[in-house]
Amino acid sequence: MTQTDKKHRIIFIDLMRAFAVLQMVQGHTVDALLAPEYRLLDYPAYSVWNFMRGMTAPIFMFTSGTVFTYLFRLVDEPFENNPRVKKGLKRFFLLVFLGYLLRFPTYKVFDFSNVSKQQLDIFFAVDVLQLIGFGLLFLMISAFISEKLKIGDTITFLLIGLFFIIPSPFFNNIDWSKYLPQPIANYFYSGQGSLFPLFPWAGYVILGGILGSYLAKNPMVFKSNSFSLRIISIGIILVAFDAIYVFFNLGSSLSKYSSSYTYDTIIFRVGFVLILTGIVSYISQSLNSIPRIIILIGRNTLLIYVVHLVIIYGSAWNPGLFKIWGNSLPASFTIIIAIIMITLMTFMVYILSKFKIRNKQLVT
Repeated sequence: MTQTDKKHRIIFIDLMRAFAVLQMVQGHTVDALLAPEYRLLDYPAYSVWNFMRGMTAPIFMFTSGTVFTYLFRLVDEPFENNPRVKKGLKRFFLLVFLGYLLRFPTYKVFDFSNVSKQQLDIFFAVDVLQLIGFGLLFLMISAFISEKLKIGDTITFLLIGLFFIIPSPFFNNIDWSKYLPQPIANYFYSGQGSLFPLFPWAGYVILGGILGSYLAKNPMVFKSNSFSLRIISIGIILVAFDAIYVFFNLGSSLSKYSSSYTYDTIIFRVGFVLILTGIVSYISQSLNSIPRIIILIGRNTLLIYVVHLVIIYGSAWNPGLFKIWGNSLPASFTIIIAIIMITLMTFMVYILSKFKIRNKQLVT
């Protein structure tokens, strides 16, 4: 970051980034270990957890798009001269590579002779890292289009974000494996086990870019109450629109689609993320600084994400907690392990900072 940026740190972005990655750590831990008999929506605690679990990925992706675009647009250079382009491309390849490495089906790097079809299906499935990698790539493409056509980031990012959102309920109902090789088809739908295909999930990343661009082009705007209230208002409007949409479309043909791919869910999630962002922004205005550990957590999101997944789910080279206790623990033990996981991740980044070992954020 520039010296000016360091002087005027956007605290609410640090808070959102740290919240998103720690929420993902505890969400994965609980989901991997909690026994089925405790997964009842009749339990208020589980109901709240389940709701926030569904919001975690949109928050994470929206924040990733905001941070990347903010840093990208802070550089006042034409696209071809912007050093963030090269950094963004490197990050794209790194995220996609790590995404597949985490799902690598065998410890014998070049020998796939004993790999089953189920293992290959898991390997080719698209997860968060591949999704964010491509999301950043599309953000750079969007920035290029915006700059060359001179139509503004807001309109460009909105249109390209909607490009990934609007067809998603229909794309997810198509068996793309009939038309494309499985590794490519998995980017279009969830039918082969992809958790985060491009449609609609890349839309959250690109919509986050609208906020990032606005913050970069309007220095110190985040210090005003009106900024926070505008974000909250837009979020409330989207949630209200979603309520109206649901009221008039109950039993529509879209109800057959997975909930993550219906318009009502997508609209609600974007609205919720904006409301939460606005609230955090409003609260952070009274803060001149935050504990350094929160900043460190935000700086090491990629490391935290990779390490906690390897611990929980394992890899081709090590077993994970899921293999030992998968979906078998009572709520009390699960909560304790989730707290331990968050503590370990926090301690890890603290130790790295003490030894001045530099690690990178997920999106910079």
